[in-house]
Amino acid sequence: MASPAAAAAAEENLPQVLILLNPPAFTIFGEEYFTSSKFRFLKSYESSLPLDEFLSANGRPMRALLATAATIVGAGVLELLPDLRLIVTTSAGLDQLDLAECRRRGIRIASAGDIYSADVADCAVGLLIDVLRKISASNRYVKNGFWASKGDYPLGSKLRGKRIGIVGLGRIGLQVAKRLQQGFGCTVSYNSRKKKNPDQVPYPFYQDVQELAANSDALILCCGLTEQTRHVVDKEVLAALGKAGVIVNVARGAVVDEKEMVRCLVEGEIAGAGLDVFEDEPVVPKELLELDNVVLSPHSAVLTRESMMELARLVVGNLEAFFSNEPLLSEYEDD
Repeated sequence: MASPAAAAAAEENLPQVLILLNPPAFTIFGEEYFTSSKFRFLKSYESSLPLDEFLSANGRPMRALLATAATIVGAGVLELLPDLRLIVTTSAGLDQLDLAECRRRGIRIASAGDIYSADVADCAVGLLIDVLRKISASNRYVKNGFWASKGDYPLGSKLRGKRIGIVGLGRIGLQVAKRLQQGFGCTVSYNSRKKKNPDQVPYPFYQDVQELAANSDALILCCGLTEQTRHVVDKEVLAALGKAGVIVNVARGAVVDEKEMVRCLVEGEIAGAGLDVFEDEPVVPKELLELDNVVLSPHSAVLTRESMMELARLVVGNLEAFFSNEPLLSEYEDD
């Protein structure tokens, strides 16, 4: 059995994985699930140095980086990491990374892949049901004693048979579509970067999001955040959705013009919203906190114990594969 000094020396010789921001998964699930005998973490967020000074002093030998959804990795950061060859993210979305610069530098990327898709799809459907059936609002009504003092709660709206428009028919969007069509008899249409093979995806395709909204009772946002999708749901799209329409966002806050959405909700120009994401997280517009037709969750669609366990296995597996010169488990490939 190795002595403590020998064990410490062996750990000191392990390759390092740089972490710029404390991953939420470490806090809510446990860092111990992400450790390995094949690498160790170097945490810049535990240093008192400004990030640029820390990277100037420690960044040159770093070959791998573990990034969260909030870890902005642009050209300036990459310039201070000249030997970086891998970024492993705890997120499925990659809008926090400068993908073009990563490709130019030969940096491979391993994302969270498909592990969150089922949980996010469940959350999207749950938010939609909550808004339509007024579950959270009626819960507050009962707990505040209003049932006894004011009588029955106002009617909700059924989900079955609703026309659902999905923006972003990727892995999450497809799972949302299947749940709503097969489980609730909804009619599904979609908008995406490209029209899917109709033999595999039988849902009607709309090139224009405004037209999709005009033909939907509820709009569910599942797309990634890009320059093309930023504020893709704007004043015109919300107007097309109309006074009876509901919006659900499990994508990124900035795919919606949040100020315009808030105005529409306050003025009754749309019927309600179920929101897991916001433009300036964790800041939530105060108007939303006061509306009974809005259901909010703190960007937690992916946060289940099962997903965190799978994420830990995937992160460790990708890093161990990289340091062992083996194929990555979830390497991102450009479309």
